[in-house]
Amino acid sequence: MQNIYLFLNTGLSSQISQLMSTLTLLILFFVSVCNIIGSGIFISPKGVLDHAGSVGFSLIVWVLGGGICALGSLCYAELGVTIPKSGGDYSYVTEIFGGLVGFLLLWSAVLIMYPTTLAVIALTFSNYVLQPAFPDCLPPYIATRLLSTTCVLFLTWVNCSSVRWGTRIQDIFTVGKLLALVLIIIVGMIQIAKGHYDALDPQTAFEFIKDPSVGQIALAFLQASFAYSGWNFLNYVTEEVVEPRKNLPRAIYISIPLVTLVYTLTNIAYFSSMSPQELLESNAVAVTFGEKLLGVFSWVMPISVALSTFGGINGYLFTSSRLCFSGAREGHLPYLLAMIHLKSCTPIPALLVCCTATILILCIGDTHNLINYVSFINYLSYGVTIAGLLYYRWKKPKLVRPIKVNLLVPCSYLVFWAVLLGFSLYSEPVVCGMGLVIMLTGVPIYFIGVQWKNKPHCISITYLGQKLCYVVFPQDDPSEIQPLTEKSEL
Repeated sequence: MQNIYLFLNTGLSSQISQLMSTLTLLILFFVSVCNIIGSGIFISPKGVLDHAGSVGFSLIVWVLGGGICALGSLCYAELGVTIPKSGGDYSYVTEIFGGLVGFLLLWSAVLIMYPTTLAVIALTFSNYVLQPAFPDCLPPYIATRLLSTTCVLFLTWVNCSSVRWGTRIQDIFTVGKLLALVLIIIVGMIQIAKGHYDALDPQTAFEFIKDPSVGQIALAFLQASFAYSGWNFLNYVTEEVVEPRKNLPRAIYISIPLVTLVYTLTNIAYFSSMSPQELLESNAVAVTFGEKLLGVFSWVMPISVALSTFGGINGYLFTSSRLCFSGAREGHLPYLLAMIHLKSCTPIPALLVCCTATILILCIGDTHNLINYVSFINYLSYGVTIAGLLYYRWKKPKLVRPIKVNLLVPCSYLVFWAVLLGFSLYSEPVVCGMGLVIMLTGVPIYFIGVQWKNKPHCISITYLGQKLCYVVFPQDDPSEIQPLTEKSEL
């Protein structure tokens, strides 16, 4: 009888374990798809076509871009289970290369990656909201900047007021991007079934609008990479994953090909109703698509995209402020950014820094150049992180690695990475070089702000910030929170 009970318990445990593994895979798949698919697909098609030079080659860029993301995701999966720390790229690079390289990655993320991405999404939001009111011309420059700034300020206030409000906005507005994409693909496929695919015919699809060059193709990949940003999100949840050795690769193999298919079908749908010239002249591609095909229901498209971009701004504000928070706790940013509000427990100083940097960037560039600018720095950080994977294998060959990818995977990614960045810098030396220079300004900042321990302090910025924002260091026990005094640590 005891053996029977043992057999039943063993079988039940096995079934529960299998069920948990399947549930984990489904959650990973959902998280991955929802974080990759964002507002970028409503922004980047114009830039990809402009640099690729033809419809056919732009579609090839979208497919290959998804393949490159899959290679990078596998490398990040290995790093995520080998170095189980929160903070993503920043934590991995700091662990592998030391404080300076980690700080430079954090510095570029705080000053370039997140604020510029927020600025691009905010400008897209304002363009899609205002474009129906200006059907025959571009919305006024001042109007788009004011609406973008208002949106960023409002969502910053929401995230400062309540964590729950921020997460609810994210959940609700995620529906917007999925609705818009499903509608575009279905209507586009109906158009193709009716025989409207002149731009997709192989004889015309590879007719180049302008002479192609390797540099322009590299910039086309940068534009596409903006839409795929978010592929490295899975490594943030590796600590909570059941059987990561099995489920992480499975989630990558399923989610990234699906996203690639969705993006490719979306672009095919665009070309079913628009010529390449019409797409390049459009300031809001999805709005133009809706006006041509949806008739009286064309209003659905700008509303859906506006909802998508609104949720995207909220999501990036949430994650960027948490990165500032993480960097401050490591001592790489001012301690004030590691503090939270006494009552709402929100990282108000970090949110205000992200908001201020975003508003400044809104005023200095257009969407197209900002995408090249941020994508160049994004790819630079991805490459450094994946190069760290190879170095870490050499440095600690006996370290247990639950996931260990074939060496061809990181090597292939790094070859593509080097070619892409080299030709991008050659084609856009000012836009891409500016990001590189800003990143390198972090070197003196690191030695002055982090390494120099006995700096003279004239004014306690931390104390003033605490008084202004009513924030304290997080404490497990509320009774441990100390009152604000001028003796607070800087």
